[in-house]
Amino acid sequence: MLKYVDLKEKPSSFLAATGITDEEFQALLPNFETAYRQLYAANLTFQAQPRRRSFGGGREAKLASFADRLLFILNYQKTNPLQTMHGLSFGLSQGQVNYWIHRLLPVLRQALAAMGMTPERDGAQVATASSASEGGANLSVDGTERRIHRPVNAEQQKAKYSGKKKAHTDKNILLVNENTKKVVYLSATTEGKKHDKKLAEESLIRYPKNATLTKDTGFQGYEPEGVLTAQPKKRRKMKS
Repeated sequence: MLKYVDLKEKPSSFLAATGITDEEFQALLPNFETAYRQLYAANLTFQAQPRRRSFGGGREAKLASFADRLLFILNYQKTNPLQTMHGLSFGLSQGQVNYWIHRLLPVLRQALAAMGMTPERDGAQVATASSASEGGANLSVDGTERRIHRPVNAEQQKAKYSGKKKAHTDKNILLVNENTKKVVYLSATTEGKKHDKKLAEESLIRYPKNATLTKDTGFQGYEPEGVLTAQPKKRRKMKS
């Protein structure tokens, strides 16, 4: 069963499980705890009803510490597992996993917002965002797809099927500051089969003045006004 006290002693495994280092985890943890206490009053039950006994009574929860709760939700966000499989990693039933996911996601979002770590969701705001120009407006754009459960509805199956991934997926466009390695902008979520260039154009991203933009072949022909774009070329394979 995954526990923070055990996983923190294995830096490479910790990074693989959460997407961040233990140092970054420790910086996030106090904000996560503060956000949790703001969203969920200690005098109320998990169902938002007044408590009849003191807080902390009864059996100890599997996710008793805030460190384990943060590890739980970061690992879920990083690996996107089935809830049953996620429960096996933390000693929880599928129902408990579902409960904790819905309880902790708002906490994580609020904690990241308090730290100024949330990306812009409005493409028009990128031009004035300090995160986009930090260290110089050197940006990279890419599309990212994540697998979803196969929809039951036939029309939804067709809409969500990505030929590139040979699976049903959702897609977002990410804009990253190459200097800070931080995500500056996250587009709306759409079906995985939508072309990267089309989604970028629909996002109506406005870039900082004199920005540079690195892109791949999925964005060929995407040339925002006033932006210097670059598309790395693949090295040819040497013939033996």
